[in-house]
Formats: sequence, C-alpha cells, structure tokens
Amino acid sequence: MRFLAPLLALSLLGGCAQINAFKDLAGAITDTIRGSDNAEPPKELQPLEPIVNMTVLWTTQVGKGSLGRILNLMPAVTSTTIYAADHKGTILAVDRTTGDTQWSKDTGLEIASGPVVAGDKILFGTSNAELVAISLADGALIWKTALTSEMMSLPRVSHNIVVARTSDGRIAGFDLGHGGIKWSHERTLPPLSIRSQGSPTIDGELVLDGYGAGKLIALHLQDGHLVWEATAVVPRGRSEVERMVELDADPMVQGEIAYATGFQGGMTAIDVSNGSILWHQKTAYSSHATALSRKSLFITDTNSDIWSMDISNGADQWKQDILHQRRLTVPARVKDYLVVGDFEGYLHLLRADNGSLVGRLDLSSNDPIVATPQAVEDVLYIQTSDGLLAAVRVD
Repeated sequence: MRFLAPLLALSLLGGCAQINAFKDLAGAITDTIRGSDNAEPPKELQPLEPIVNMTVLWTTQVGKGSLGRILNLMPAVTSTTIYAADHKGTILAVDRTTGDTQWSKDTGLEIASGPVVAGDKILFGTSNAELVAISLADGALIWKTALTSEMMSLPRVSHNIVVARTSDGRIAGFDLGHGGIKWSHERTLPPLSIRSQGSPTIDGELVLDGYGAGKLIALHLQDGHLVWEATAVVPRGRSEVERMVELDADPMVQGEIAYATGFQGGMTAIDVSNGSILWHQKTAYSSHATALSRKSLFITDTNSDIWSMDISNGADQWKQDILHQRRLTVPARVKDYLVVGDFEGYLHLLRADNGSLVGRLDLSSNDPIVATPQAVEDVLYIQTSDGLLAAVRVD
C-alpha cells in the first residue's frame, strides 16, 4: 500500500462508506508523505562482489523525462532503432547499436504512455485524453484521436486495430490507418480503484483486460463484444479499502493460459478459451506485469520482494527480499537471469533459478528506474525517470 497510495483514484458516489474510505485513504497517503512509525524503510544495499558484470554501452538523454509524475513511458525497441519519449512531448529515435540520434521531434503533447511501434507508425497516449499516431520515419503527425479520459496504458495493436484503455475504465478499438473508433466497451468502476498503468493484452482474436472487483474480461478484437468474464477473486472485507481487488497488471499469456494479478488479487491462471479458473494463489501479487519462462512466473510484489512461482499451479519456488521496499521495476528476463531497476538508479541482476543476487550496476545515481528494462538477447535498454536512456550489456 505504501507505494500504491499515489496511484489511487476515488469515485465518490455518496454515502458514509465512501466518505470513510476516503478518510482511510487520506490517512494512508499522509503517513506516506510524512513518514510513519510503521512505514518500512528501503533496505540498504550491502556490499556485493559481482559474479556477472553489466557494462554500459552508451547513454543519451530523452528530454526532461517524467517530470516527477507517475507515467508509463517505456522505450520501444526494433531491430535497428530505439524510440523513447518524455512527458513534455519529445520523441527521440536513436541507433540501437551506437545510441546516436536518428531524429528528434517535439510533438507539443503531454505524453503519458508509450511509445509503441506499429508498422510505419509510433503510437502513444497523452495526459489530455488523446491517442496519437506519428510517422516512424520522422515523427510527423499522422492522426490524433480524442479519448474519454487520460490514457496511462500502452496501446496494443493487432490486425490493424489499436486497443486503448483509459483511466475511466473504458476500453476501445481504433483503426490503425486513420484513428477512427471501431468499438468501445464500458464497465463500471468500483467506488475506490487504482489509477492503473496496466495495459490490455491481445491474444489472437481476443483482448484480455483486468479491472476492479477481481475480474478479467475477454473481448472480441474486431467488434469489442464480450466473450467471457472471469471472477478471479471475490472482494471481501468491512471497508472499501479492504474490498479493493484490482487485476490491474498486464495479463500475460502462454499457450492457452492467461495469468492475471493485481492489487490484493493474488495470482490466477485462466483458460483463455472459456474463462474458467485453473488455479489461484493468494500469497503474492503485483500491480505491474509478470515475466514468464517455460516453467515459472516472476513478479515484483508491492513490497519490492521478487517471487518465482510454478507456472503449472502457482506454488512458490523462491522469494528474494534482499531488495525489500526499494521500489523495484517489473523483472525482465535476460539470458539465465532476471534484472530489476530501483528507486536509486541501480540495476540488480538475479539468477532466475534461485533468486540469488549476482550483479549490480549504479546506472544513474538517485535517478529512479521505473520503466521495465527491455531485453534483446544480452543487451538491456533502460529509461530512467529523469530521461536517461541507456544500453547495458550483461556479460
């Protein structure tokens, strides 16, 4: 709860329960800002003799970064180029090998999520409720579509349809060519919900998306009609805060199984074909995406402890708490390792089979790493909150 508090949004529908929930939440936020006796401090880093080295290949600067806001800015990686954005509207294209700038464009828009590459276009969402497409070649504007509210999720693309989720709970499909809307699906948000950065997942002809009350839905990609709805977790508790269950992390799919997690939601495996629950474990959860291997699920929980779970039944394989409360990113897989960034600008490398810490790199002193590291073979591409973009090789 400590680091999720700034992400919470209230929909006050009237009545004492909602007012009391607001007071509880306000108290939690006040404790976070002022520091309370029961707020756990981040673990101090202990000296480490690296077993595996990480080498910085190049760095460059992407505008002003996130300007201290909670956004979903994440570099997009292609075979030759990295595309990255800052909140003030800069889009930068850099050579993947050298870090040299290929082009830079000031869009003048407040970018909140992205960029995402889709064919000859770059897509992103804005804080001013817009979905935007610009040219991959030079950043020229192609189209801009008005949304119903801020877009914190990453746009997803398949079969020339762009799927976008907005902060008011709507999810919609747009034509990739001209930005016109094709369909829209609206659901009712609970009285108290998280301002989520999670994004939908497209699997074949289905769009998978989680939301409040512990539900995961599947929509048809072409027309947005509801195919199935699964209740992974039943909300319980006396207060609105206790009953908050959000499957707000990106659903992950492997084979015919979707894996869903979120705030107070545990981890659930769901049959994609019909929405039936295969297994549920409530030990650990994450409000961000999950990393997958053939046999394991890897998450960073809300206390910044890293977990490995058996993909077949959710059983714990290992838990690493040496980086407790260091506001870690989603783990990324690189070679036989996991890598996470933290709030002080460190990269940490762990063995995927047992969670042991084997490497550390001070990439950007006191510049938080929030975006999930992007891994291509043995190279990581990292963007920090202040706009540093770096390529790091795992040796």
